[in-house]
Amino acid sequence: LLDIYYPEDVSVPKDVLLFIHGGSWNSGKKETYWWLGKNMARKNVVSVIINYSLSPEAQFEQMAMDCALAIKWVKENIAGFGGKPDRIFVMGHSAGGHLAALINNDPRFFKKQGIPNPIKAVILNDGFGLDMFEYLTVAVPNKRTKNFLKTFSNDKELWKAGSPSYYLENVNNPYLIFIGERTYHAIKHQSDRLFKDLNQLNKTTEFKVIPRKKHVGMISQMVFRKNQM
Repeated sequence: LLDIYYPEDVSVPKDVLLFIHGGSWNSGKKETYWWLGKNMARKNVVSVIINYSLSPEAQFEQMAMDCALAIKWVKENIAGFGGKPDRIFVMGHSAGGHLAALINNDPRFFKKQGIPNPIKAVILNDGFGLDMFEYLTVAVPNKRTKNFLKTFSNDKELWKAGSPSYYLENVNNPYLIFIGERTYHAIKHQSDRLFKDLNQLNKTTEFKVIPRKKHVGMISQMVFRKNQM
């Protein structure tokens, strides 16, 4: 399911922002982010907030497929809400950033939907899980690790298969990467590495650090129209 927020005037087509929420792959819902949709509509952007399957009932492949299906629907229907089908920008926060990057970088998800990748550009808002193989191999296990394994299993090959950083050669659109100055170390490290790796491959990318912001603050700041993003 998805919610659409759009300006009253639909006579002139507008850019589309599709948002994928975070929540460690096991929580979150589209209704929480109504304020994001309304703020973007006030800025003359058609905004789409989506749901996707959550763990433990689903693993990352099903979640990514849900997101790809939602984007296919938007591509085919958003013109009726004043949106430009060829100007779909996908933003994800935290685990939502992982899913946004995964469906953009790994061609199997849109191939399954029978369409070319329709994403104009990817916006990572403090994205987590860009390299789950590295994270699950190196990070000291904590109370969240068990939940992450419900999403990615105990199979190390699936940790790689579910990591956007292993498909960078497929990237043909721009990346805009935001991180909070006070966010988690893993997010800082992997976001910086993604930026450098994309640059090395001559991919279009931009990297911005938002001063004083922690992980949750990176999305909650967007309640306000004059946020730092």
